[in-house]
Amino acid sequence: MLKTIKPKGWVIFLYLLVPVAAFVFTVFVPLITAFVYSFYEWKGGPNKTFIGLDNYVTLFKDGVFWQSFGHNIYLVIACIIGQIGIAFVLVMVINSKYVKFKTIHRTFGFFPSTIAAVCIGLIWNMIYHYQYGIINWFLKLIGREDLCKVWLNEPNLVMLLVCIPLIWQYIGYYMVIIMSAIASIDTEIFESSEIDGANSFQRAIYIVLPLIKNTLLVCLTLCIAGNMKAFDNIYVMTKGGPGTSSMVMAMYGYQISFSQSNMGYGSCISVAIFVLSLLVIGGSQGLLKRLMREKED
Repeated sequence: MLKTIKPKGWVIFLYLLVPVAAFVFTVFVPLITAFVYSFYEWKGGPNKTFIGLDNYVTLFKDGVFWQSFGHNIYLVIACIIGQIGIAFVLVMVINSKYVKFKTIHRTFGFFPSTIAAVCIGLIWNMIYHYQYGIINWFLKLIGREDLCKVWLNEPNLVMLLVCIPLIWQYIGYYMVIIMSAIASIDTEIFESSEIDGANSFQRAIYIVLPLIKNTLLVCLTLCIAGNMKAFDNIYVMTKGGPGTSSMVMAMYGYQISFSQSNMGYGSCISVAIFVLSLLVIGGSQGLLKRLMREKED
């Protein structure tokens, strides 16, 4: 009979001490520091002037910040549909009995998510390039040179264009998560539904979705959190331009803090990003849970 190993409490404490201390130091200390600095006028030097809630009053009146928040919400909605939605469809296709070489599909699907976001931005910058980009090259090839554009200089299109690389990069990431959830479902459930005459669409909607709802909540949380702090791809591709047409909150905070050396107001923006992200994540999770409960009833 195997003897269960039960380490003493102080041993567990020592094991957890370093990772917990590192987590507190890298997450909570900067957050608290930013909250404190948000009440000061601080240009980055040794001198700080306490101004109370003035930074927050300025923030509520800052049109560029709220425009950036709107762009982040645009990213969130587009990526929930594009990343999680397309990932779910692809998983159902790959798991069907008609698709061969499933491992290869999973490997190639996950590969883009292993590439650094900066590299992804540079790659798609080349795709959108006016002279050398593949889009304009194709338009010239089919004789539609009149449609060629400096794509990332189009204010009405730029947010859609920066969403595409983000969606493309992380589809495989959510594919792996959803695949692991579907793999835990008893195969007898699928066999019974097939015998009862359920088609692939019905199995996906009425069987798979309800059984992996907790995994979808995790995917939703990861997707929202990632896109509420989006920075790398957009910084490389547009730097928030043209004008502020693709400005997001993290980039605006970066510009205020480092380009304009306004650390106090930049800290205020960082706190606002944290609070708004929590509100959006909490609201979306509550809405999704409510919809699932109504569907079950």
